[in-house]
Amino acid sequence: MMNVTPKEINESNSRGKMKMKKFTKILKNQKGLTLIELLAVIVILAIVAAIAVPSIGNIVNNSKDKAILSEASNVIAGAKIAVTEEKCSTTTANNITTTTCSSSNLLPYVEGITFASSGDQVVKTVAADNTTTWTLTYAKLGKIKNTTKFTGGGFTPGAANLTITETQLNTILTN
Repeated sequence: MMNVTPKEINESNSRGKMKMKKFTKILKNQKGLTLIELLAVIVILAIVAAIAVPSIGNIVNNSKDKAILSEASNVIAGAKIAVTEEKCSTTTANNITTTTCSSSNLLPYVEGITFASSGDQVVKTVAADNTTTWTLTYAKLGKIKNTTKFTGGGFTPGAANLTITETQLNTILTN
């Protein structure tokens, strides 16, 4: 095809003039984003990100905290089985029976749970009036980040408190 300039198209015939008018109209009708519109979009995206990122972080932390508490519940359930099978040590003093399940006693009963400390244990205490208390000492309780949401029954999570009773745990998990 020949190289034809717009002037030649314009001069060649009336049909060429119509094509040239359409061509110039298309060139003049350019649409796009201005710099201000682009900046407005970026600001809106930044605001959405500023709101969404902390919310997502809280969701992740809460799910990790719930996983720790769920593991704690499973450890107590495993300890109940271990006590039933008489795999833990029992002592009696002053009409109080104490059965202690160490982390090594609990390993066969809590598949998939690793103990962070050799001091992790479950203690079953039966008082003279036959009230039973299950108490878990679990190092992972110190990793709970949300110290306001996961409180209940006298338990305050955090690095200083690594012990929780079954009653406290059930109160937290049901809220």
